[in-house]
Amino acid sequence: MSTPPATSATTDTSVITATLQRARSYLVSLQSEDGWWKGDLETNVTMDAEDLMMREFIGLRDPKDTAAAARWIRSQQREDGTWANFYDGPGDLSTSVEAYVALRIAGDAPEAPHMQAAAAFILAKGGVEEARVFTKIWLALFGLWEWDDLPVIPPEIIFLPPKVPLNIYEFGCWARQTFVALTVVAALRPGHPIGFTLPELRTGIRPPEPKLSIWNWSGRFAIANKLLLKYEHLAQSGLIRNTVRELALGLTERWIVKRQEADGSWGGIQPPWVYSIMALYLRGYPLEHPVIAKALEGFDRFMVRENEMRWLEACQSPVWDTALATIALADAGLQEDDPVLVKASNWLLGQEVTVRGDWAVRKPDLPVGGWAFEFANDNYPDVDDTAEVVLALRRARLGDQRAVDAAVARAMVWVKGMVSQKGAWGAFDADNIRELLYELPFSDFGAVIDPPSADVTAHVVEMLAHEGEAESELVQRAIGWLRSEQEEDGAWFGRWGVNYVYGVGSVIPALISAGVSGEDPVVARGLDFLRRHQNEDGGWGEDIRSYDDPSLRGQGHSTASQTAWALLAFVAAGRADEDAAHRGAQFLASTQLESGGWDEPYYTGTGFPGDFYINYHLYRLVFPVSALGRWCSALGIDLGTGIPARSLVQPAPTPSR
Repeated sequence: MSTPPATSATTDTSVITATLQRARSYLVSLQSEDGWWKGDLETNVTMDAEDLMMREFIGLRDPKDTAAAARWIRSQQREDGTWANFYDGPGDLSTSVEAYVALRIAGDAPEAPHMQAAAAFILAKGGVEEARVFTKIWLALFGLWEWDDLPVIPPEIIFLPPKVPLNIYEFGCWARQTFVALTVVAALRPGHPIGFTLPELRTGIRPPEPKLSIWNWSGRFAIANKLLLKYEHLAQSGLIRNTVRELALGLTERWIVKRQEADGSWGGIQPPWVYSIMALYLRGYPLEHPVIAKALEGFDRFMVRENEMRWLEACQSPVWDTALATIALADAGLQEDDPVLVKASNWLLGQEVTVRGDWAVRKPDLPVGGWAFEFANDNYPDVDDTAEVVLALRRARLGDQRAVDAAVARAMVWVKGMVSQKGAWGAFDADNIRELLYELPFSDFGAVIDPPSADVTAHVVEMLAHEGEAESELVQRAIGWLRSEQEEDGAWFGRWGVNYVYGVGSVIPALISAGVSGEDPVVARGLDFLRRHQNEDGGWGEDIRSYDDPSLRGQGHSTASQTAWALLAFVAAGRADEDAAHRGAQFLASTQLESGGWDEPYYTGTGFPGDFYINYHLYRLVFPVSALGRWCSALGIDLGTGIPARSLVQPAPTPSR
């Protein structure tokens, strides 16, 4: 895509300020009485299908709720009979299989037209035989797949100490909790009768057996799986079951129970939550047991009910949303003593994590501190949230400023201690980089490790710079890492947001905050990437498939959140008066809804690159408010009154490079 030509068009700043005022008012109106914000977190129907299957498995499936969930699943089916993992994406085999099975459980007949359409797609993609391992585990739970045809996931892995390769702490925290619970389920090999089979989804063609070889890791793991299968048969009966296996199951059970969060969840996310419930249920915990009861009660708080339908949030993001909203409103002109910001900051202050979690396995001497993503997730604070919360707390003036300073000081120590050996940061753990885990036969469900990323590192650099540490060796080393991670076309990979637009929109403001010049070649290349990929409507967008298809880098339908990320980069680099920035602001003004928000069906959040994506419903509001607020400030527009300092602003021409 070529760089848009310079234009002589002018920007009516009264339109932009009116846009910002509406958006600001709308965002304020969404604040809870306690001070937090939380947008819905939309993913795909596997969340709802697996919730329905879990409730069938443990004998807690309510007919009314089943009907509501089934209506939602049907509503997400596309005309071609498929279900996708993100808006306007391709049909996904495993997602479609799980949705189909859930609808069969709900009573939909295989002869129904929508079911036949789904079955036709599934067969065309190779049938259930080609589904992912996790989908086949769900089928095995109901006797629809053979346990012996699944990779062995032995609970004895709990015995491996943290310094031994392939121990549980080498998995990213989300994968770790899921995997540990699955070891119990797979070891006990349950078979819940369900009353139907799935011949309509089978091709009869078995996938090829993994090649047994000592010359590569996938071959070695295939050999190991053969040996583990023999061990598994021994562990199902006799002495091994009564000693080693039972000890492993007991240790694993206690590990799971210990990590239940105050809200009943595990990690505040769906995958380990459903598997932990089933694991404990299989270990003999009745539904009335306090651990199970709290878990099920917590799930109800993750349900979104609308139009006689029910869908499940895979996670909730109140800490993240509140930090971003606080920053956005401060950018948009709210003063530091405004009650809205004070209330939000007080709530954030109360969410500080004060207990040791799994991160301490690798950092045993590091003091506690920081913030998590969810309402109650003490076991898993994360670096990204902590950085944004610190930035947010500095935008309000609280009565007890000493409490703020103390919390920020603790967070700074914790974040600094979580730096990787490369001088950068991952989200939840330090140096969680064992890529060998992807060769394991069951690691086909997405990201399983948590390596340093440009976006998280950028947020930390920005936070440390704002705390006066721009010249520190730690920050300078991180800047060097960010420079090294810039790709040939000027972009940075976006781990937690889609994708290269998010990477550039995160890194450039951080570099500028840390004292890097807007004329620095690394900044110039990043801005050139954005210029080349600006859409004709003035906005920016990037298709999720850019994670798999390099030709889609920076390209896609314009969205409010991605346009805001790009605009933030231009403003930070001192280019607010450039044509590209004006056109971005105009796009946001022209696409705003009467409510003050923006419509954004496209997913711009990332869970697992290439596999799992998120539509954060508040992204479409908080980032435009931040971007427009900073853009107006850079151009001398009075955000307090909304009166522009100059009625018309002439955009500077796009520099040629």
